[in-house]
Amino acid sequence: MASNENNQAGGHHIVPFNLLRNVALALLVLTALTVATAKGVHLGMFAAPVAFLIALVKALLVMAFFMGLKYETRGNQIIFGLGFLGLALLFFICALDIWTRVQLQSTL
Repeated sequence: MASNENNQAGGHHIVPFNLLRNVALALLVLTALTVATAKGVHLGMFAAPVAFLIALVKALLVMAFFMGLKYETRGNQIIFGLGFLGLALLFFICALDIWTRVQLQSTL
């Protein structure tokens, strides 16, 4: 009886081991790619956007599979998504502040 109540209230979802292993391997590959772009491959002005993109993909993989967000209700997914939109807005505001600063010339 208790298991039916848990399933109706959004009980735990069992994720297959093969899927978790594949996600972990993908995270390791993305981490190696992050290190390669930081140390070996010089991307110039694209270094930061590429690093942020890799970090975003890794964060999405962790949230979707290890935190189980993929199997959550639509409401929880929307709340997580709104949190990331808020974070993106804060990053954008900080970037605007940096990009619109007027360079002052030293009087010395």
